[in-house]
Amino acid sequence: MHRAEHLDHRSVPSRLYPPGHPFDCRMVEVSGGHRIYVEQYGSPGGIPVVVLHGGPGGGIHPNIRRFFDPRIFHVTLFDQRGCGKSLPHASVENNTTWHLIEDIETIRSLLGVAVWIVFGGSWGATLGILYAQKHPDRVRQLVLRGPFLFTRQELEWFYGGGAATFFPDQWQRFVEVLPEGERNDVIAGFHRGLFGPDPEIQAKYAAAWTGWENALASMGAADESASVPGNYALAFARLENHYFTHKGFLESDDHILGNMAAIQHIPGTIVQGRYDMICPPSAAFTLHAAWPRSQLFLVQDAGHSITEPGIASRLLHTMDMIAQAAER
Repeated sequence: MHRAEHLDHRSVPSRLYPPGHPFDCRMVEVSGGHRIYVEQYGSPGGIPVVVLHGGPGGGIHPNIRRFFDPRIFHVTLFDQRGCGKSLPHASVENNTTWHLIEDIETIRSLLGVAVWIVFGGSWGATLGILYAQKHPDRVRQLVLRGPFLFTRQELEWFYGGGAATFFPDQWQRFVEVLPEGERNDVIAGFHRGLFGPDPEIQAKYAAAWTGWENALASMGAADESASVPGNYALAFARLENHYFTHKGFLESDDHILGNMAAIQHIPGTIVQGRYDMICPPSAAFTLHAAWPRSQLFLVQDAGHSITEPGIASRLLHTMDMIAQAAER
């Protein structure tokens, strides 16, 4: 169905499932000297779902399990290369988009899953689309939040001053760690510090990089002062900067939109916050227009984060509808 639906968060259920516990946790050896942390949750015989976290470098969080009825779904979650419990920590060696897609296939094959639902937000949505385009026969459905198409325009919006016009105070706090001469190219400037020889500079730059994104993640987040653990910030900042520096390791600026023909047969749901300052709604609308089997739900009172009530409710509702359809 090809339509956009405008939602207020009060129009959909707000409950979530208890987080529960995985029935299996393991480290999986993959290429290039990496070991990936993988956990399985829910029903081993249920509808397979793979969860792709954001970032790059965000890692999985136990609360993500709360979107899936454990009686219905067999959920696979994993920390992508270099982050979370995966090793080596914060490593960018042999760490590209195509390595991650390879890892998804390694995990799928290891677990004996024939086809699964791909559930991802932000960078996880990017990776989910690219995985589906590479392996369309392995994807039953896509459920995406706040998609990022990895275009120059999107990177310039967030790191070139676009979002700064709404949050000049947070932007100033972000870029003031850079020498004045490096502020004309924020991604390159942070790259020098994050990958330089001084651990203190790395930590300082990582805190600033992570703080800028966290400040704009949800409605009202800019007014909050939440500290982020140093090890998380380092992995998050280094991996994001690495991927952004290399333009996602994609062949062209329109790589995703140019390969939409590969997934025209796959149904999808796109959930987008109206006031998403990290991944603005234009990307979701462009993706929806290029994908006839997608549904776009625009949540009015929401930003980017999965913790936004309207975003969480719509994602939960989507998964519950899939579960109910399977039970009929």
